[in-house]
Amino acid sequence: MKNYSIWLKAAAIFQLIFSIIHATTLLITQRPNNETENQLFTLIDTYQFDLGVGFHRTMGELILVFSASLSLLYAFGGLINWYLLRKTAGPEIMKGVITINLIIFGICFGLIVVFAFLLPIILTGLVFMFLILSRFLIRNSN
Repeated sequence: MKNYSIWLKAAAIFQLIFSIIHATTLLITQRPNNETENQLFTLIDTYQFDLGVGFHRTMGELILVFSASLSLLYAFGGLINWYLLRKTAGPEIMKGVITINLIIFGICFGLIVVFAFLLPIILTGLVFMFLILSRFLIRNSN
């Protein structure tokens, strides 16, 4: 029954690593390399969309909140998995939590493969693979 925990620990560690890496990118300011990029960056930071009900946000603000949400999603997943492993939750609870993780991070992996670049694809793919292994092994351990 305990063999799944190695893979779930690996998933939790990579979830936390991804969260930290992604959170640090929120602090980095990218500089434009040419006039076209300069114009794009200016628009991203200054042009405000009318989102209704008095909300006016720039694309930069929207990107910031989505990026922070991704970091928080990975931190939440990693901390929940780590906590349940430390508390030695029963196999039925762990099956449910791992299945929920698989659904959420599977959808996230699909979106990242389509819309992101190599580093997040690799890190999310590792998390997803470790979750699949832990779910398969916990099912076979009973």
